[in-house]
Amino acid sequence: MNTPKGVGRVVAFGRPPATHAETNASRLAREAAEAAELRAHRARPDVVALRVERVRAQVDRLCWAGIVLGLGFTMTNVQHFAAAGTAAWSLPWLAAWLLDPTVSLVLLAILRAEQITARYRVRTGPWVRRAKWFTLAATYVMNTWASYAAGSVSGIVLHSVPPLVVFVAAEAVTDLRDKLTEAVLAAFTEARSQVPETTDRVHEPTPVRAARRTTTGRTSFGDYLTVARAAWRPGTTVTPAWVREVTGCSRGLSSRLAATLARQIDARGGES
Repeated sequence: MNTPKGVGRVVAFGRPPATHAETNASRLAREAAEAAELRAHRARPDVVALRVERVRAQVDRLCWAGIVLGLGFTMTNVQHFAAAGTAAWSLPWLAAWLLDPTVSLVLLAILRAEQITARYRVRTGPWVRRAKWFTLAATYVMNTWASYAAGSVSGIVLHSVPPLVVFVAAEAVTDLRDKLTEAVLAAFTEARSQVPETTDRVHEPTPVRAARRTTTGRTSFGDYLTVARAAWRPGTTVTPAWVREVTGCSRGLSSRLAATLARQIDARGGES
């Protein structure tokens, strides 16, 4: 019996090859798994907080760059004000270059300290703000004095802009840091509410832990101080180690608690 032409070919190629379809399906499944893993990592609370922390670091760098450039612009005018027409390269002329760095370094030290206090939401005293305003005002007056004396409106505007920018940036950067700390906490809390409670609290960023204590009412500085005050007995030496033992607070907070409790005990004459 003769086999019709083409039958063998139909038998051999009647079932379409599945290799290409299986490859596409495997690739899509692998990409879907990778995308799901990536989304899971991006949704982790500590990763969300880290992204906000990076934004805060960028804001800090840009503000510091603007402040330093502004203070550098005012240096020559302050030197001209201090030199008061003395001969170039004379001793008074050289000493005049020290005036602007003296004021600027104090201002930068205050701003650097506020960077840390704002990060941990610790309020500074009134003298810190007064010192900052005084240094900014001194820089402005020395930078624009010659323009005011000459009655040059363009000179006043030109030499007023950098000190005023530094002044506004110095005030704004503190509030920005405080709000960015709140943003870290808000981002962490929101992400935490959307994932299961599997992340250990130990891995929370330090600013988040510090802000959490002060905003959620879990354990504030006053609460720790109350516990330490209740545990103190006459004859007990108040040390950071003892405070950590009786309150369970962190090492960084124990020093402040010990100093505050010691002052209160001294003020009360050592009475329990």
